Amino acid sequence: MTGTDPGTVPRPDVSEAGRLDADALVDDPGTRIIVCCGAGGVGKTTTAAALGVRAAERGRRAVVITVDPARRLAQSMGLEELDNTPRPVPLSGANGAAGGSGGAGGSLHAMMLDMKRTFDEVVREHADPERARQILANPFYQTLSTSFSGTQEYMAMERLGQLRQSGEWDLIVVDTPPSRSALDFLDAPERLGRFLDGKLIRFLSAPARTGAFRLLGTGFNVVGSVVGKIVGTQFLNDLRAFVSAFDTVFGGFQERAERTYRLLQAPGTAFVVVAVPDTDSMREASYFVERLAKDSMPLAGLVINRTHPLPTGPGARLGAAEALAAADSLATGDHPLARAALRLHAERVRVHEREAGLRARLLSAHRSLRVVEVAARPEDVHDLAGLRGIGSALAGEDAPEDP
Repeated sequence: MTGTDPGTVPRPDVSEAGRLDADALVDDPGTRIIVCCGAGGVGKTTTAAALGVRAAERGRRAVVITVDPARRLAQSMGLEELDNTPRPVPLSGANGAAGGSGGAGGSLHAMMLDMKRTFDEVVREHADPERARQILANPFYQTLSTSFSGTQEYMAMERLGQLRQSGEWDLIVVDTPPSRSALDFLDAPERLGRFLDGKLIRFLSAPARTGAFRLLGTGFNVVGSVVGKIVGTQFLNDLRAFVSAFDTVFGGFQERAERTYRLLQAPGTAFVVVAVPDTDSMREASYFVERLAKDSMPLAGLVINRTHPLPTGPGARLGAAEALAAADSLATGDHPLARAALRLHAERVRVHEREAGLRARLLSAHRSLRVVEVAARPEDVHDLAGLRGIGSALAGEDAPEDP
């Protein structure tokens, strides 16, 4: 802590943890993948885009992959739209040359995940043309590839593996899917695999007179008839046709999922957990830090978005109680602007202290965690200038200094 007088605003001691330095992260040629993760609505998309812009303008050939259904990323990068194909981002203006180039040979591309198209590409790659046609036309597959829980997260990992294998970029920044749980991105491939290889699916899709079920005879026919009445005969037929056609492709899916999972554990990958300074988000961030450690995923650090740092200068050391006392000491009719300013400062101090307490509590549980704060802005980021501002904050260029 700095200072012990009652009027001093406490600042959490982060000397053990240190600061997350975005420039050191993106400048390191050994960093090949950055995964931005966290709960929904904390600013993962903006953080990922800002890191991509920062990396490109510092000489990296970067690509940002987002799964955010909103099109803010395209708009902030000056693009009409994003799709499953990486599009060049024109980094014109300050710190960037025109034509999509960054500094010292860097460049930036961006794309938005199309999970069905990605799923279709994998099917075509692993199946012969006729079998691929059967799978793609199957109604059960069409539902699975567009709306089944976990498919989006699985395909995000699949697309990551494709981009890494292409060798076109030396840095891939991934914006993970918005979801109820920040853990879905890690769990989805295994969950989808268990579903496709599950006993229930195998039971429902098995022909009544083949394999082990042939021994059940009439008994299985009765069960199949009952199940058919529940889920519908056509659904059951579609499911059987899908599993029969997909069986030869499934091994490839499992293998690719495991390969991408290992890629996430490799030294060239860095996870950046993103949170906002409220109780639920910080609790989720803490849980995710623990989960990454459990799964041996390399953690770069934590970004705390939308914080409220105090302004620098002598007035910043004025505590909330002192500011309110000073405001109350002024006569009611005198100095209305001063009274309002003092009360506003008191409220700002209280917010800052609450955020500092949440941060200190998190660091007490994760002492080696590197952290950087990004101050709240008066409006949403909607252009490259805004992304550059976020990138500067991530690099610590506008962080307030301790008094």
